[in-house]
Amino acid sequence: MRIRMPFVQCSALAVALLMLAASGASAADEKELQARLQRTTSVTCRFTAMAAGDWPAGVPAPAIRPASLSVAFDHVNVEEGSARVAAQVGSIDVIARFANGALHFMESFREGALYVTSVFPVQAGQTALAAVHSRHEFTRVQVPGYTSRPEQYYGSCDIDR
Repeated sequence: MRIRMPFVQCSALAVALLMLAASGASAADEKELQARLQRTTSVTCRFTAMAAGDWPAGVPAPAIRPASLSVAFDHVNVEEGSARVAAQVGSIDVIARFANGALHFMESFREGALYVTSVFPVQAGQTALAAVHSRHEFTRVQVPGYTSRPEQYYGSCDIDR
């Protein structure tokens, strides 16, 4: 008796087996990247693509475009949950948190904006790790060069160790 599996089930099974094989080969690498993230003291990020959100006529309308944004964190101390980010007016204290293998930086402004940068244990080039930087803010007036709508940037970060 021959058992036949539909094509969709066979394809799903093949994809699952390939993913399992790929994840097994890189599990040790991922653990090492997580350990490096957990003990890092400085992070330098470059973001080259971004998506900005808006609601013209009350309907969500994201726009994707190239970007050129750099963010750097120093004095990172995961145990204390602290770090500093370089800003135009000096350094600003931020929250640093290592969770589920990724390193996150959170900056909350008195004016209401929230910035979050996450660095993942995923290679993005020879030395960098995949990262995302989100800006949660909204102002009625839009001024070129200033964040006035929610933005999310995509790129990579180098860590010191």
